[in-house]
Amino acid sequence: MTPAELSRTVLRSVRGAVEEQELSVPVPARIVVQPPPRPGCGDYASNVALQLAGPAGRPAREVAEILRKRLVGSAGIARVEIAGPGFLNFTLGDGALIALVRDVLAQGDGYGGTRAGQGPGAFGPVDGSAAADARQAVVDEVLARIDAVAGTGGCRGGGHSALAPVPYDLATLTARLGSDEARWVLLRPAAHDPVRVPERPVQRESNPRFRVQYAYARVRALVRNAGELGFVSEPGDVGRPLTGGGSSSSPEDRSAPTAQPTPQQPTPPAQSLQSLQALQTLLATFPSVIEAAARLRAPDRVVRHLEATADAFFRWHDLFPPLPVGEQKPLAVHRARLALAEAGGTVLANGLRLLGISAPEHL
Repeated sequence: MTPAELSRTVLRSVRGAVEEQELSVPVPARIVVQPPPRPGCGDYASNVALQLAGPAGRPAREVAEILRKRLVGSAGIARVEIAGPGFLNFTLGDGALIALVRDVLAQGDGYGGTRAGQGPGAFGPVDGSAAADARQAVVDEVLARIDAVAGTGGCRGGGHSALAPVPYDLATLTARLGSDEARWVLLRPAAHDPVRVPERPVQRESNPRFRVQYAYARVRALVRNAGELGFVSEPGDVGRPLTGGGSSSSPEDRSAPTAQPTPQQPTPPAQSLQSLQALQTLLATFPSVIEAAARLRAPDRVVRHLEATADAFFRWHDLFPPLPVGEQKPLAVHRARLALAEAGGTVLANGLRLLGISAPEHL
């Protein structure tokens, strides 16, 4: 279940409560669900009960209990709990990750909206000669793309807040940094923040743009290597993480089988499982990030989501290596992990191309 699907499910519960006169409130147009502020509070949370409490003239926890009873047993939801003054915390069913991966791979370059990952030829540098127009030209072009993907038909136009100026014209900036880096530098800051122009593009992991592109290139390398080993991806159970807090980049850690836990293995640390949940959440929330970027006129939200997705991918990859090691044969768990890696690559590629930045197969 994606956040959008969960939002619609909660909205149906509100509408049902109103129709059956359990609540007397206007039905909201949309309900926001988002990852909880801290681990241990389920997969997603919503403050809808707090928002409805005032119009209903009832305590928020009482409103939350009405909705909770309606939501318990809904397809894809394993548990609904009330927290604090009336927050609803949702824990998804065991098949949520598999369903998400299958959905992302099925939609492919359409995941995130209408053809989110269009071919790179649809993008490319925009014209902008005056220094004051360089940032605006790129931001306006990307917002038009975001509008089209979000389903608004690109008709919102600019509408963003006043942008802090850039001390270079676009041609000079592109010549100095290259197209990818120039666009990233212009799109990453929030509208009111200044643009920090580096002396030169840095091709290392300290550069967020490089890190995002490298994560995508790593996914493509995994797919190629899996093909050489004779297997392809298949959504499924990704198994247990590596134990002992090691990194899969270490030969000692990678040589141990990870598909079938044994009684001698210690329980995986919570941090390991949180790395899986973090990646799952970032993939699931990609469409809502695009919608928010369109609504708030903020392409920087897409940029920062890609950064977070790349970082989460690397943390997960080190604990759930997708490829077998040594004499180990490819197993179902490797096919499942490869499928999750491909889903991550789909989000990264779609986001990069939406920003007009290349998604390289090799880096």
